[in-house]
Amino acid sequence: MSDQRLSFKEMCARFDVTPRTLRYYEYIELLHPEKEGRARFYGPRDIARLTLILRGRRWGFSLEEIRQWLLIYDKQGNAAQMDEWVRLADRQLETLKREQEQLARTIEELQETRDSVAATRSTSPEGD
Repeated sequence: MSDQRLSFKEMCARFDVTPRTLRYYEYIELLHPEKEGRARFYGPRDIARLTLILRGRRWGFSLEEIRQWLLIYDKQGNAAQMDEWVRLADRQLETLKREQEQLARTIEELQETRDSVAATRSTSPEGD
C-alpha cells in the first residue's frame, strides 16, 4: 500500500464523496494531495486520513474536532493522539446515548398517539 496513489476522481469514487467535499477537505487542510500540474494525487497518508475523517463524521464529530485530533499526531505523536481519541470517544458515546434515549421516548410517544388515533378512527362512524 505504501506506493499506492489515487487520483482525485479515484479518491471520490473509492470513498463515495463528491468532488466538492474532497476540495473542501483540502481547503480546510485536512488533506494534502501531491500536485502535478493541475492533477492531484493522494498517497497512503491522505487515504488513511480520509478514512478517519469519514468515520469521525459518521460518529458525529465536527470537522474541527477531527482536524484538531489529526494535528495531535503531527505535533505529539501516536500515544497522545490515542489518549485524546479515548477522551473524545467517551464524550461522544455519552452524547449518542442521550440522543438514543430521547429518540426512544419520541418513538414511544408517537406510537402511542398513532395507536390512539387509529383506535378512535376505527370506532367512529364512516361519515365523520
